[in-house]
Amino acid sequence: MKLGFSLLSLFMKEVDEMLEIAVENGFDSVELLAEGPYRQDILLERKEITETFHSYDLDIYIHGVNVDINLASLNEGIRKESVKQTKECLDLADEIGAIGVTAHPGKIGRPEKYLREMALGFLTESTHELVAYAEDKEAKISIENMPERFSYLGNRAYELENLTNETGCNITIDLGHVNTCKDQLSFFEIPNILYYHINDNDGIKDKHQAIGDGTLDLNLLKYVDNGIIELNNFDNVLKSKKVIEDFLAKNQ
Repeated sequence: MKLGFSLLSLFMKEVDEMLEIAVENGFDSVELLAEGPYRQDILLERKEITETFHSYDLDIYIHGVNVDINLASLNEGIRKESVKQTKECLDLADEIGAIGVTAHPGKIGRPEKYLREMALGFLTESTHELVAYAEDKEAKISIENMPERFSYLGNRAYELENLTNETGCNITIDLGHVNTCKDQLSFFEIPNILYYHINDNDGIKDKHQAIGDGTLDLNLLKYVDNGIIELNNFDNVLKSKKVIEDFLAKNQ
């Protein structure tokens, strides 16, 4: 397995310091969260920072901006702005040599089936537009599965399978999110999976705990060929790295 981690765990550090830490600790890849000082609109104006990524032998991914973003919003203005900012993340990906940009599929405000169907249609439209925008870029747009909650889209495997079949987008599978859902193996059968987020929880709430601290079936790690440990604490990243490597050494 290629193994990396989310730079969220080192949030507010300088980019070169975070990349140095990744190399020193034997990681293959990192995922940049496009929030705070690393927002796409900020970094696109800081060429001295974006060039730093090219100095390291690491695979780079971007978790697209997600605060107040909703690619499936029933409000057209919010939906268009969400697409616009996600396109900017694809621009940033080009600048730093990233392989893919992960985006959340969106959510609805009320638990009504017809609203979910409408939102899924808008998500498909938004994703079509993003896939078309990425055609002349190296990075791919990848839509992430969500935890079990009716307001979230993309927490049923068939929704993501339909989306990738209809639009050609890639898919990011979050194991912690899978752990809150039924029929877990169905998520690993979705085509066009680009990479995986790795974290743990109690099977009920999306807690992003260290691997081994929750109820995640570690056998699911056998399906992962390219994983990003997605936690907000670097000590827990290192703890999870050891658990993952020890488990795979004994079980593969």
